[in-house]
Amino acid sequence: MQKNILRLILLVILFVFSFLNVFGQRKSKNKEKENITVALDTSPRLVVGIVVDQMRYDYLTRFYNHYGEGGFKRLVNEGFNCKNNHFNYAPTSTGPGHASIYTGTTPSTHGIIGNNWYDKENNVSVYCASDDNYTSLGTTTDGGKMSPHRLNVTTITDQLRMHTQMKGKTIAIALKDRGAVLPGGHTANAAYWFYGENEGNWISSSFYMNKLPDWVVKFNASNNVEKYKKTWTTLKGISEYVESGLDANSYEELFNGENASTFPHDIPGLWNANGFYNILKGTPFGNALTTDFAIEALKAENLGKDAITDFLAISFSSTDYVGHMYGVNSKEIQDTYLRLDADLERLFNTLDSQVGKGQYTVFLTADHAAVNVPAYLEDIKIPAGYADIDSIKADFNEFLKYNYGTTDIVKNFSNMQLFLDHKIINNLDLDIDDVQEEIAREMLKYDVFDRAYTGYQMWENQYNSGIPYILQNGFHQKRSGDVLMVLKPGFIDYHKTGSTHGSPQIYDTHVPLLFYGAGIKKGNTLKRTEISDIAPTIASMLGIAFPNGTTGSPIVEVLK
Repeated sequence: MQKNILRLILLVILFVFSFLNVFGQRKSKNKEKENITVALDTSPRLVVGIVVDQMRYDYLTRFYNHYGEGGFKRLVNEGFNCKNNHFNYAPTSTGPGHASIYTGTTPSTHGIIGNNWYDKENNVSVYCASDDNYTSLGTTTDGGKMSPHRLNVTTITDQLRMHTQMKGKTIAIALKDRGAVLPGGHTANAAYWFYGENEGNWISSSFYMNKLPDWVVKFNASNNVEKYKKTWTTLKGISEYVESGLDANSYEELFNGENASTFPHDIPGLWNANGFYNILKGTPFGNALTTDFAIEALKAENLGKDAITDFLAISFSSTDYVGHMYGVNSKEIQDTYLRLDADLERLFNTLDSQVGKGQYTVFLTADHAAVNVPAYLEDIKIPAGYADIDSIKADFNEFLKYNYGTTDIVKNFSNMQLFLDHKIINNLDLDIDDVQEEIAREMLKYDVFDRAYTGYQMWENQYNSGIPYILQNGFHQKRSGDVLMVLKPGFIDYHKTGSTHGSPQIYDTHVPLLFYGAGIKKGNTLKRTEISDIAPTIASMLGIAFPNGTTGSPIVEVLK
């Protein structure tokens, strides 16, 4: 009897454990299924790509204590901060920068090798976004004759449009045409940029549409821009700007008609002498104007109002104009970033109300950084200087005549590259590889150059790190030159006031990369990330195909 009772108890226990095990497995499988569904269905209603033109990474940290809680700090504290983010190619300039961010690759693949470059097939200089096949909208000038036809691959915005069967909208906005055209890609519903001079209007190209939408016409007619025709004073007391150099110094450029580069800047008084509305580009008011227009686009185009993901690409260009004029250590650059911070807060608050907090995703980065003014570096005993390319030309031409009997062997010099005439070299019965190397060795004799590489080296080798790696990523076999030069660190080919960029040096490559919002983890990383990683990261989050030239990799730490 007792044995039967024990057997019955054991059977009951086994049944209970078996039931719990099956139930647990089902629950685990259901949870696994649920997690897969969540991972595939985290597409936000809107992606907002923000590019800050000429933003160094240390602008985040240097001015951090002055920022409000709702702009840069919101992205840093509630989003993901890639602290060691770099451009992995040169030249580091606006056209290639925007193209690389949105294509997930480098100039070696997407083909935008500069803002302007020498077209060696047609023997002309070309601009990265110009296209005479289209007409201007919103201006009677040629300012709107633009398209992305020189961009060889698709963008993340193109891929999103195709993924949604063209139902998701893409709107791209910037003061600079190239800052809107290249992010918008080949399929954007619209790209808009600002035409200054005596017009002060947002314009576009017939590549995108037959006429400007009514809301754009209305915005231009509202004279919204007029409120920025005012004196530029500091947002805070200038004595609080201890993170920047002296306001009165010799390292800054002047507006036409100014006697000093110090605050305040009398914008109304300088208006006519500085291209009328063009002057706003060189002030933080240009960023405010861009924010105004972006907010209007958000509302008028009903972006982020349904389950189909839209894309709003915004580039803040005034930071670049101000940096070029005043330099990275100026009171003006600090004030520009504090005011941009307020504009970002205004934009994010509008996104919260129009789209919904947690319903949109933002990334913020830069198209390049900038060098400190070499004249300033020299004064504090840091090696730096200026390359007088014109003074080198005379000696270089003598070298060409002596070795080849003609200077015509060099067709063009642009973006620190020499383009050679291959027909003349063949007629002289010379080997192109030998000529490239001889000229590269000659360039190294000039003190301002730190390195020189040949097109042959770019073709024949696979570089994985350092300056050669960066140059190779910027080298397009059909479009780039025969000899590539690198200036010494701290040296620039520029005038002696203000900052510039373009080199493969770390001060031009290190830029912020912040992610925030739907599908994004909170955190940071010191692992090296590269600019070409942005597009595949966003594509992975959205669950869409990568742009077709992608060479970057998703930053897995960023994504939930």
